[in-house]
Amino acid sequence: MDVIDLTKALVAKPSVTPDDAGCQPMLATLLSEAGFEVSHHRFGEVDNLLATHAGEAADGGAHLLWIGHTDVVPPGPEAQWSSPPFEPTERNGELIGRGVVDMKGSDAAMVLALIDFVERHPNHPGRVSLLITSDEEGPAIDGIRAVVPHLKASGLWPDVCLVGEPSSHAALGDRIRIGRRGSIQAVLTIEGKQGHTAYSRPEDNPAHRAGPLIAALGALEFDDGDAAFDPTRLQISNIQAGTGADNVSPGALVLYFNIRNNPNTLADDLKTQIETLIEQHDPGPWRLDWRVSAEPFGPCSGEFLDAVVAAFQSTLGITPQLDTGGGTSDGRFFGPSGVPVIEAGPVNATIHQIDERVAVDDLQKLPGVFYAMMAAILRVE
Repeated sequence: MDVIDLTKALVAKPSVTPDDAGCQPMLATLLSEAGFEVSHHRFGEVDNLLATHAGEAADGGAHLLWIGHTDVVPPGPEAQWSSPPFEPTERNGELIGRGVVDMKGSDAAMVLALIDFVERHPNHPGRVSLLITSDEEGPAIDGIRAVVPHLKASGLWPDVCLVGEPSSHAALGDRIRIGRRGSIQAVLTIEGKQGHTAYSRPEDNPAHRAGPLIAALGALEFDDGDAAFDPTRLQISNIQAGTGADNVSPGALVLYFNIRNNPNTLADDLKTQIETLIEQHDPGPWRLDWRVSAEPFGPCSGEFLDAVVAAFQSTLGITPQLDTGGGTSDGRFFGPSGVPVIEAGPVNATIHQIDERVAVDDLQKLPGVFYAMMAAILRVE
């Protein structure tokens, strides 16, 4: 099975998070037949697949762990798609379907590259593994996070992680991720007193009291950027207040905001800064719910990164830009512990969009690129 056929087979399974929809058993069969030790780890509604292969000189080499996910976001209004989202369709040199880029094309390429690698080098140094979850697009509680204790207890903690997430910008290989900002979800609740708008006092209305604070939060700037990371950034995502009636003042206002922080500013310091700002504006009774969903990590440097860059140069004739932007990935469960994490994959221009698509030519090249990355890291021809 080539990478196009395998990608199509995966996309045809409507694996909207957290449903794997049978993707992982299909990949497990291919890997098991190639000599990988395969285990399944299910937590709640989430399926996780771990496949690993140790060469003859396993004790003398690095453990390279690939990370991926089989779950996809919902397709949205299917009538707006040019073809059904779970019926992969080739058109004008592109493969269209939900998940072809994020990230079933990479899943297929990783599996085929791994199989090719152990067939060519059955006694390779070190260990090569693949960990795939069906909970990357969702809460990410029962996915990679839940498998991490097993990796540690089984002596399978990696020396380097490669993540096949779509990292390229305009052309395959023009950008790879060498770190990520953290992500903090915050919910600020400001209490007031609900009442009739004809009689309510302005000072009892939390929407009135919160105005200056909301403006101050939106105007926050953080002077903590460096050569590798943009400055920390806060974005207000939602504001809720009132009953829906136009003659009732709200009893509470709820403000949702997200912070993407770089490694130069820790989450605890940010929480202290935000709490101080709230107190300074004295909006009335308030509560701040604070959840760190991802810690920042990187930037990766050293021999593993040099090997990956060399692989792109040799296979595609391109030197990728090193980047730490974008959202989060499952590399967040390894990078903050000091494991080098490098994310490399297809062009990400259409991820999560209607008519998500990937160039067929790019997808055909991807297994060779992934193979070259492994060969360079483990120092085999």
